[in-house]
Amino acid sequence: MASNPTDQTLSGPKSTPKSPDLVPSTPNFFALKTLKLKPKQQELLIRVSILGLVYILAFIIRLFSVLRYESMIHEFDPYFNYRTTVYLTEKGFYDFWNWFDSESWYPLGRIIGGTLYPGLMVTAAIMYWGLRFLRFMVHIREVCVLTAPFFASNTTLVAYFFGKEIWDTGAGLVAAALIAICPGYISRSVAGSYDNEGVAIFALLLTFYLFVKAVNTGSLAWAVASAFGYFYMVSAWGGYVFIINLVPLYVLVLLITGRYSMRLYIAYNCFYVLGMLLAMQIRFVGFQHVQSGEHMAAMGVFFLIQVFYFLNWVKHLLSDTKLFETFLRITVTSAVGLGAIALGVGSASGYISPWTGRFYSLLDPTYAKDHIPIIASVSEHQPTAWSSFMFDFHILLFLFPAGLYFCFKQLTDATIFIVMYGLTSMYFAGVMVRLILVATPAVCLISAIATSATIKNLTSLLKTKRKVAQSGSSKGSASSKGSSKAMLDYSLPFQRNVAIALLVGAFYLLSRYVTHCSWVTSEAYSSPSIVLAARGAHGNRVIFDDYREAYFWLRQNTPPDAKVMSWWDYGYQITAMGNRTVIVDNNTWNNTHIATVGRAMSSYEDEAYEIMQSLDVNYVLVVFGGVTGYSSDDINKFLWMVRIGGGVFPVIREPDYLVNGEYRVDKGAAPKMLNCLMYKLSYYRFGELRTEYGKPPGYDRARGVEIGNKDIKLEYLEEAFTTSNWIVRIYKVKPPNNRW
Repeated sequence: MASNPTDQTLSGPKSTPKSPDLVPSTPNFFALKTLKLKPKQQELLIRVSILGLVYILAFIIRLFSVLRYESMIHEFDPYFNYRTTVYLTEKGFYDFWNWFDSESWYPLGRIIGGTLYPGLMVTAAIMYWGLRFLRFMVHIREVCVLTAPFFASNTTLVAYFFGKEIWDTGAGLVAAALIAICPGYISRSVAGSYDNEGVAIFALLLTFYLFVKAVNTGSLAWAVASAFGYFYMVSAWGGYVFIINLVPLYVLVLLITGRYSMRLYIAYNCFYVLGMLLAMQIRFVGFQHVQSGEHMAAMGVFFLIQVFYFLNWVKHLLSDTKLFETFLRITVTSAVGLGAIALGVGSASGYISPWTGRFYSLLDPTYAKDHIPIIASVSEHQPTAWSSFMFDFHILLFLFPAGLYFCFKQLTDATIFIVMYGLTSMYFAGVMVRLILVATPAVCLISAIATSATIKNLTSLLKTKRKVAQSGSSKGSASSKGSSKAMLDYSLPFQRNVAIALLVGAFYLLSRYVTHCSWVTSEAYSSPSIVLAARGAHGNRVIFDDYREAYFWLRQNTPPDAKVMSWWDYGYQITAMGNRTVIVDNNTWNNTHIATVGRAMSSYEDEAYEIMQSLDVNYVLVVFGGVTGYSSDDINKFLWMVRIGGGVFPVIREPDYLVNGEYRVDKGAAPKMLNCLMYKLSYYRFGELRTEYGKPPGYDRARGVEIGNKDIKLEYLEEAFTTSNWIVRIYKVKPPNNRW
């Protein structure tokens, strides 16, 4: 009798193979029974799979710049980080920690180990040494280029665990997915963005997660871990000041609202004491935790929580309530009085330093413009426009208030922290464009709570309606309660349809968020500033590689000991790529030195020549966008040179370069503007050039005007090199007449 093949397959032992020693080749060896998982195991498998996909997505979405251009370092500051990392891998940590850089800030120089946060460099060096140990022959540049995407992927894992700790697993998964592609974070974590923020946001979120975990559990191990997370943050970025002020503010709120507990006491004491001791090991930070006004809030809360512990102990000893209230008033008054006296004496004696200008500028957005123009001159230090919020957050801007609503509805120690993190970081993000980066994790977490809670409520509504309908149809009119519930369900049939419509709308908005993030990453945040791109007349991509062309010329055609003067923006790139000594660079630690360069650029040529001779300047580099329409050139930055120079040297006055309060470069420009060094170096020989069809010679495409001074003669400098698109121009300073 012929048997059905299907029956043979399912019969198991009945379908005996010819040889018992052979492994069966039929599908029953991989029977489906072996793949059956319990519901919890299925959930874990799905969760891990989603996290794995999000982890990979966070990495690959940041590779647009490598695919479109090449593997290179972006922007300005990352070139200093790259140069120091190369030095660390070649010379070792001891030489790196004690390196005196004579090629920066000539003739002053710079002590590298005592003026930087080494976390980024050490992290990249450890990864490089690890890969080399595993016999992966990679160049240190590739490690530096991919460091930020790698840590962005790690940040998604931290966001998942943080969201899970605050709310639930669903919120954690949504938070990981949102932060993986959020433009507010991608702007500083694309491949090639080798800046401190690339690892600092990971360290910041990790510190917050570990501290909240310590508060929730009261575990000393989690508190110690949060202190080490804080140490890593301190080593990586100056934004650690946000942590050391937010955490004590959070603890203070818990104390005021009556949420004091031993869990909080253990978590904060360990975090503050151990974190402070570890942070002091960073030379650039030193004893600021006990001597700087920016860190006094953490110390004050530390002593305050000791008072709370002491009062709790006394409360257990005293049975008389009135006696305890009297003791409480005396103790609190004495503690506050002693704290105020100590703070006043410390500030008056100079032991406690006042707040820095950068700290004041966060509290008062107009402070930097009035008192510290060098801070206000940086574009990323400007107040944030509403369009920037929409550009970087998209629908998260609307989910954020909804998430705050859910957090306030279910207040816990963890949700109080995320609410405070979200509100404070959003305020600072409004004050300074750069701090959108700090607000992004909070916005993603709170938006994830809103998304997860909304979808969970809608899906539970659908399930409840379906169950009620089924139970009503099966049981009939067995009980009056069941029938009334079924009647209520059938009386509102539109609720299920509304829930379905809301779910469809939510998923549609999330899909638009994905589309927006992909477009922003591709078009706005994946273009290295050192290589410029534009669209030609026929829509083709045009590449301007003038920066690297100029730095290569410097390295090949100037003496190794040549000194180059430029505005501070380009200092790091000149030393890293041109390998030449610069007068000022992006560190901006010496305002007087930068003001001296600003004075030289703002003065007449003969006056500027005397300044350049005093600084031993051999070459002057300027960036000019009049030919290509590049707007971020030195002419558009010139007023900041005037303001910074005038802040130190009163002889430089901004009104001398303006006409009726207007900044002009055409024929109506101020005489001093038309004859200052910056104008001459930018527009030298430009009056002979036609830049656009139908326009006169000397038409500046960046400013849309015809220049006012076309007959420029140089007496003390001579043109040495101009790049192919005129973006970078290098001039050689002539020696004095009585020298060869």
